[in-house]
Amino acid sequence: MSEKTRPFSILIAALGGEGGGVLAGWLSEAAVIQGLPVQRTSIPGVAQRTGATAYYIEIFPIPLAQLNGTRPVLSLHPQPGNVDLLVSTELLEAGRMMLNGFVTPDRTTLVASTHRTFTVQEKSGAGDGRFDGAKIFEAAKKYSQDTILFDMDAVAKEAGSIINAVVLGAMAATNKMPLKSESPIEAIKASGKAVEANLRGFEAGMKGVGVAAIATRHRPRLRSVSVDETLKRARETFPRAMHDFITIGVERLADYQNLNYAETYLDRLEPIRDLDSNDYHLTNEVARHLALWMAFQDLIRVAQQKSHRDRFERVRAEVQAKPDEPIIIVEYFKPGVEEFCSVLPPWLARPILNYAEGKGSNFNRGMYIKSNTIFGFLQLYLLTKLRPLRPYSYRFKEENERINTWLSYIQSAAAGGNRALALEITQCAGVIKGYGDTYNRGVADYQLIVENVIKPALSGEITGQAAADAVKQTRLAVLNDPDGEKLDSRKFDSSWIKLV
Repeated sequence: MSEKTRPFSILIAALGGEGGGVLAGWLSEAAVIQGLPVQRTSIPGVAQRTGATAYYIEIFPIPLAQLNGTRPVLSLHPQPGNVDLLVSTELLEAGRMMLNGFVTPDRTTLVASTHRTFTVQEKSGAGDGRFDGAKIFEAAKKYSQDTILFDMDAVAKEAGSIINAVVLGAMAATNKMPLKSESPIEAIKASGKAVEANLRGFEAGMKGVGVAAIATRHRPRLRSVSVDETLKRARETFPRAMHDFITIGVERLADYQNLNYAETYLDRLEPIRDLDSNDYHLTNEVARHLALWMAFQDLIRVAQQKSHRDRFERVRAEVQAKPDEPIIIVEYFKPGVEEFCSVLPPWLARPILNYAEGKGSNFNRGMYIKSNTIFGFLQLYLLTKLRPLRPYSYRFKEENERINTWLSYIQSAAAGGNRALALEITQCAGVIKGYGDTYNRGVADYQLIVENVIKPALSGEITGQAAADAVKQTRLAVLNDPDGEKLDSRKFDSSWIKLV
């Protein structure tokens, strides 16, 4: 069967709420407008972001009027290797479809948005569980005939539309479908719903195909003269290979606390830099983890982030609120005694924490704050004004003591010539994150690694690559067991190399 006489097959993978069904309907209507035989089916996905709903459409390229009373037999479901146009509204879903064999280099055009909506597995891991999107880009170029990849979600928001209309525009721009350019537009108009917004999205999608392949999100930068002076010091005293990481770290910590705190960040990095080799990979990794750790989450930081002007603008954009439309933002907090004590001085926090531990309660209290109201915003704003007192707080003292000890372990390993061990100790900082029970488990897991593997490695009980491997295996083990159901300090064998 020639390409002109076989059905044109389209497979769409869309997440809930992205209008995949509407998109499939537009395509079907566009085919009907042209008088082409068409059939569409759908396979529902599952809840909680573990899979997309798949919509399958077959369009016969010859109008019914020219078939002399016959009708083609169209398939109800896609076949691996027999898809002409694969469409995905999210990057990882494109990867899933490629993994299932629906993309082939001799036939398939891949149209996908590069933005991410993280899966349950990615978000539930104790460490960085995100899938490496670069692998999907590489596979797309290798296994598809043509690729169109850009951030369609960002384009939709900028156009004041939703992603399915942008996707339809990108599909039309491929010129691969047996549809005239005006047919999708007529289908949108025929639906009679949000026509103007959908047409804007359609046009933006068509233009997006000709713009940059992969859009990057804007990262706000601090512009004060003082920050520029600190950055000048960083550029003058650190190698060029580190400038990107250090710039982000300085800006983050100046915003988190002040310029003195950002200077402390640079002071802490200098000894590591002096022990590093020419590629400075170790120092870059320390710079990345150190900036994150020094900007730990406490009540002050949470209030700062939730009351920032950029956040209100982002929320309005996400819900597509018009300039004259009011929005209501309800913040939910459930702070416990540890969160409250984190901003108290150590002499006051310790007895309170001891009392709570003796009672066996965290004294959590649910709170709902409308941050878009004057009273609600003031509550958050006043919390941010505690920032000058943060260096005198219990949590600040605890975290910075732990940070200094971690850095000393890294320096000891690097000075001893075991760069691989220094890198693995650096990665252990990723075990501690979050707040509440998640934070407490992270601290406990980190201490487990320190006592059972890092200290023995630094004392010479394990040497060379075996020491680095022991730290890595233990770190991965605790990250794969975030609830602490399988691990404790008694489950290490005497070789310190693997978990029994």
